[in-house]
Amino acid sequence: MSGEVVALVAAVFGVTGTLFAPVLAQRSQAKVLKADFERQQEAARIQWEREQQQAELAQRRACYIATNAAYRRYRIQLMQYVWYVHRGVAGDVERQEVEAARHAHHAAFAEAQMVASGVVLGELDEMAQALSDTYRKIMCLQEGNPEPDGSFDDITASLELLWERWKKMRLAMRVDLGANTSPVGPPHGSWSI
Repeated sequence: MSGEVVALVAAVFGVTGTLFAPVLAQRSQAKVLKADFERQQEAARIQWEREQQQAELAQRRACYIATNAAYRRYRIQLMQYVWYVHRGVAGDVERQEVEAARHAHHAAFAEAQMVASGVVLGELDEMAQALSDTYRKIMCLQEGNPEPDGSFDDITASLELLWERWKKMRLAMRVDLGANTSPVGPPHGSWSI
């Protein structure tokens, strides 16, 4: 009897195993598919984040390039204009060139305020304030009502200092973009363009 019981139990387990095998295989396959789907989702999320970071970096880079060029152009126009004022030949054409550079500077600064890092924005703010002060001093000089520190020599000296400030601003941009941070640029010079 014990042989018959063993055979009967073996038969029951065999039939039960046969009946449950597809269910167990399906559950196992579902777990594998779920794990594979989760891996694909994680890979897609990582790829999306990488693309977002690259897009943000590209946007910041383009903004920094435009801002750098606008600040530099504005400084150059101020340098030229103060000489025109000094020589007494500043006319409407020269004033329009300064105003165009000034407006381009304001537009670039407005865009940078939306995408620049805090460190870069601090440098841009300082540079914008210095350029604004210099512009005001030049206009007062042209009107024949110079500020106490607004003589031609004072203004040209402040424009020389703006070159050093501009290099600091540019370095902050380069660091923010992850670019090489070694000093670059022409040798120390006051009227570098």
